[in-house]
Amino acid sequence: MQAGNMTYSTARDVPETVPVFPLSGALLLPGGQMPLNIFEPRYLEMIDAALRGDRVIGMIQPKFSGDTGKPEKPNLCAVGCLGRIASFAETGDGRYIVSLQGICRFRIAEELNGRLPFRQCRITPFVSDLDDGHEAECVDREELLRVFRAYLDANELEADWDSVKRAGNETLVNALCMMSPYGPAEKQALLEAPDLKSRAETLIALTEMALARDKDDSGRMLQ
Repeated sequence: MQAGNMTYSTARDVPETVPVFPLSGALLLPGGQMPLNIFEPRYLEMIDAALRGDRVIGMIQPKFSGDTGKPEKPNLCAVGCLGRIASFAETGDGRYIVSLQGICRFRIAEELNGRLPFRQCRITPFVSDLDDGHEAECVDREELLRVFRAYLDANELEADWDSVKRAGNETLVNALCMMSPYGPAEKQALLEAPDLKSRAETLIALTEMALARDKDDSGRMLQ
């Protein structure tokens, strides 16, 4: 997996301990790009620390069901995604604009206690994510694009079809998942799908359910 100037090929290339950024509804996937507008002091310090080190942070959602913990320190989902800081800019008003490039998913092994203002976890990476494109041929691209077109038509949206045609299956699936308008539970399901084929199938199922729900709501409104 290439992210910025770094190639991640094995578990040894991935840090064992990473700062984590809990953000509800955010989905980063391997190879994907995520822009971040950082303004809270603790996360400004997190970015500073990452830039001094290996430039890697872990994006993860706070738990959204069961024991969610305290508002100031919510419990975390078990699985997140590592991202490398591929670009960084200061705004002049105290904020950072950061672009993360997804490396691989991870599972939290242990949250570490420390005096830093941001949270850190020891992690176990999903090593299979580091093998670019090995599952791409299993994706039903035709079905994925059929549902994507239906969603665009239903919402009167346009797409850059030239870019879609040029995108490989892995890039296409992960980009569509990251752009999808679904909630935290659905985003987590997409993240935790065991492989690319399952992720594409999950996205298709979620989109078809959303289309059916919208159609049903329209029917009730017309009656």
